[in-house]
Amino acid sequence: MNNFPESVRVVEVSARDGLQNEKQALPATIKIELIDRLGESGLSTIEVSSFVSPRWVPQLADAAEVMAGIRKKPGVRYPVLAPNEKGMRRAMAAGAGEVAVFAAASETFSQKNTNASIAESLQRIETVMSLAKENNLPVRGYLSCVLGCPYEGDIDLSAVAELADRLARMGCYEISLGDTIGVGTPLAAQNMLTTVAEKVPMKNLAIHFHDTRGQALANIFACLELGVSVIDASVAGLGGCPYAKGASGNVASEDLVYLLHGMGIETGIDLDALTDAGLFICQHLDRMPGSRLGQIKWRLQH
Repeated sequence: MNNFPESVRVVEVSARDGLQNEKQALPATIKIELIDRLGESGLSTIEVSSFVSPRWVPQLADAAEVMAGIRKKPGVRYPVLAPNEKGMRRAMAAGAGEVAVFAAASETFSQKNTNASIAESLQRIETVMSLAKENNLPVRGYLSCVLGCPYEGDIDLSAVAELADRLARMGCYEISLGDTIGVGTPLAAQNMLTTVAEKVPMKNLAIHFHDTRGQALANIFACLELGVSVIDASVAGLGGCPYAKGASGNVASEDLVYLLHGMGIETGIDLDALTDAGLFICQHLDRMPGSRLGQIKWRLQH
């Protein structure tokens, strides 16, 4: 028996998770226009950027400039990633109203991605949470490699649930469960979500699927059956992970919204405007003159 939600909040991550994996660094003005276009589509949550060290992610070195340039629409949330105390202080100085932190369910991936163990990454998050509480800022938590790791393979679901619970107890209002390398399949996704929901209420969980093996929409449908109502996505399927070789982009926001609307699930999103935003950013990426751009044009016209 399914438990499909009546509505879904789509968390748009293209400006951060999407662009951070592009070899081409776009001007801040293009990122600002992308975010403003996304805001006009009816999205209620648009992740803006990451205040990670520019040394590690040079594509997002202009995070403060982008934050200062966007037109913030009333009722729209504009979170930014703040990986540590330094990043958090930069985010606050830039006027961030919400931040996100991240941890990994894989010890090896944690070391590769953050140069810290899981325990050390949680200590960093504690510092960020403390500053957030002092400044009354909501914090969202990301948990990577929940269905598999490029270095360790299968991941113990009980460990995923324990880490999600730890993030929730730290004060994260929502935990986004990420299949970072896109190895999940529908039943595996359901098992993972069910296991985590035994520790953290479903209303406080989100899903974040990459489409490496073309399973993202199938996995999302399987999780919708369990009642999840927050889903991360990226226009044009942009994204990937610089520390997970072979991982492709996120599920495309356009495809996700098409699926949800076809199921009668409300999103508040104008699909044509969303697709137009995807077309806009693809036109500014050198690697996009081919098939994906053609597909987006087709979607926009149909």
